[in-house]
Amino acid sequence: MRGRGLRCGSWLPLTPTPLPAERGEGAAEQRVRGEEVSVEERLPDDRNVIKEGDRTVMIVEDDVNFARILLDMARDKGYKGVVELDGEAGLTAAREVRPDAITLDIDMPGMDGLQVLDRLKRDPETRHVPVHIISGVEQRREGLKAGAIAYLEKPVSKEALDSAFARISSFIDRVPKNLLVVEDNETQRQSIVELIAHDDVDITALASAEEALTKLQEKHFDCMVLDLGLHTGDMSGFDLLEKVKSDPENHDLPIIIYTGKELTAEEETRIKKYAETIILKDVKSPERLLDETALFLHRIEAKLPEQKRKMLEHLHDADSVVSGKAILVVDDDVRNIFSLTSVLEDHGMVVRFAENGKQAIEQLKKNPSIDAVLMDVMMPEMDGYETTKVIRGMEQFRALPIIALTAKAMKGDREKCIAAGASDYITKPVDTEQLLSLLRVWLYR
Repeated sequence: MRGRGLRCGSWLPLTPTPLPAERGEGAAEQRVRGEEVSVEERLPDDRNVIKEGDRTVMIVEDDVNFARILLDMARDKGYKGVVELDGEAGLTAAREVRPDAITLDIDMPGMDGLQVLDRLKRDPETRHVPVHIISGVEQRREGLKAGAIAYLEKPVSKEALDSAFARISSFIDRVPKNLLVVEDNETQRQSIVELIAHDDVDITALASAEEALTKLQEKHFDCMVLDLGLHTGDMSGFDLLEKVKSDPENHDLPIIIYTGKELTAEEETRIKKYAETIILKDVKSPERLLDETALFLHRIEAKLPEQKRKMLEHLHDADSVVSGKAILVVDDDVRNIFSLTSVLEDHGMVVRFAENGKQAIEQLKKNPSIDAVLMDVMMPEMDGYETTKVIRGMEQFRALPIIALTAKAMKGDREKCIAAGASDYITKPVDTEQLLSLLRVWLYR
């Protein structure tokens, strides 16, 4: 976000000759319009002098002045720095440079930081790279749930940036990563350990909440797997979850709820305030647990044992997740319905459509087995917000994935969609890869 870097008086950066991108329009804005950005308009960085063994950090930040401050600080901390001024360029460079860590802004033109983070975490080649968000917008919860290791909100002080880089270095240096498993059933506990175990993870497996609290005070953990239905000790899994997240030392600890307990709507809402992921135990849940722990432990998939690697490959096999799923497309523009139908059918999905909110509700009543809804927000009579609220009021569709389609990324759009009951949202014109990525996420849950 421009003009909101460091707090006044806490940092005095040098003021070198302005770059071409600073004299007028930024490089990021040029990329959004589809124009090429010349090498001269990039911030000079270290990409051409990186040698084997160098520790590198990629800085994805559209404010050139703040990007320069981060680059100077990275160099002071012993890193080689690579700077990209927009999300799309950052994604491309991350695949080429393979940095040891990434700092990421959220509020950028074109592809925003949350979209960049989502794509980084869906690519096996970049999924393990720790991402520290430094941004002027408050999206902390979303960022941490998507796999960021930490979130720092601008304006920031020099001390806060020092701490951020110290956290990045500590995370990179900490090998193996530490996982805490809290499960009172001994057979289940041992199964979880065997599922995840390898030499890149040190697992502490405990039976009670009280033991877990004691261990959390003694040792740093990178991720926690928690069964809600604890029957040993006086403290429930819910109580442990709330107690851990209320502790400033463990506030950002990723917690994966892994439970066979059928959750009520009230319980699910309560859990989602604190936990990153909820996995209900079933025949497919071990694959998903391996996947989620790999995400938060930043495991390098290529270095896992073959059996575990194959489990993840099968899970990530794009079309196996979406193939055969029934999708309801709700849009008053027939051209949009046609183009979306083509994309979805190409990936094996079965598409139904409705041209307004009332038709959508009728379709769902007739076809209650629909797996997900793509909901245009701007429709005459009954708009997407109202339609979504009505659907959410129907008990059998309380958990149905609904992805809102908005005309453009207006401030507050995401919040309005989520408040109406949408599971997620995407802006038009629809990026088909992003849409497929969202559908894979929601259809797998």
